[in-house]
Amino acid sequence: MSSNSIKIFSGSSHVELAKLVAKRIGLDLSKVVVLKYSNQETSVTIGESVRDEDVFIIQSGCGEINDNLMELLIMINACKTASARRITAVIPCYPYARQDKKDKSRAPISAKLVANMLTVAGANHVITVDLHASQIQGFFNIPVDNLYCEPSMLKYIKSHIPEWQNSIIVSPDAGGAKRAASIADRLNLEFALIHKERKKANEVSRMVLVGEVSGKIAILIDDMADTCGTLKMAATTLKERGASKVYAIVAHGILSGKAIDVINDSELERLVVTNTIPHDDKKAICSKIDTIDIAPTLAEAIRRTHNGESVSFLFSHAPE
Repeated sequence: MSSNSIKIFSGSSHVELAKLVAKRIGLDLSKVVVLKYSNQETSVTIGESVRDEDVFIIQSGCGEINDNLMELLIMINACKTASARRITAVIPCYPYARQDKKDKSRAPISAKLVANMLTVAGANHVITVDLHASQIQGFFNIPVDNLYCEPSMLKYIKSHIPEWQNSIIVSPDAGGAKRAASIADRLNLEFALIHKERKKANEVSRMVLVGEVSGKIAILIDDMADTCGTLKMAATTLKERGASKVYAIVAHGILSGKAIDVINDSELERLVVTNTIPHDDKKAICSKIDTIDIAPTLAEAIRRTHNGESVSFLFSHAPE
């Protein structure tokens, strides 16, 4: 076991999650003061010694994304110049993850830019949860642990969905087919796919269902719910095709814009999201939202990283 100790710092994007992770490990959050000057510059002061310590900085890509990303970079750099032995950026929701390829002329690959910035700032290791595309790990020249929500999702389905044995797992798009098929295999359930055609970003024009859902509980599996237009349209399509109930289980509940109105107005029985992004304010005005706590998974990954144990052991099986 390492002789140096764990120091867990929290950025301002999701302090609640950082507290849960620290509590799970049996530590208090380390002291840091983050201020914004009147000209909107971010100032970070690390409040205790990190010399030769194993530092973990928890900051999610949500809310004021650009400010939070810059804050994370400054915190990493502050710890680097303060002689930390190793700095791990714990990023539950990776920012700019959807900009991971050049899908049209002159489009930037912003996910790669973020990877470069984290590395240059001084991060030695990155822990993240359910990357939009697992190839993003290849954008880094440092180790990246991509944790999966799949075990937590399986646990939720078995304990919270009545008669889950009469369910069908549905992927709302072709991109998430592997993720959904993996969960269907683990539960020994059938799998269906919805093909969506987009006219422009965040706007779906029509959906085509491939598979038979009549008389079954449909469980939509996706990696993120942003404006929730896709989930609403998918739920309507599934109900029209005879599904008795429709649940949606999503790794990252971004829930931007009019998402809450869309969910309340949808055919969804429940929208289940992890707490990689804070959503307590939205949960208060939408009774359909349920939460899976991802803090135990992050805490165990931090503990294993510090002790030099295998992190992949956390997931006896994960999507390929």
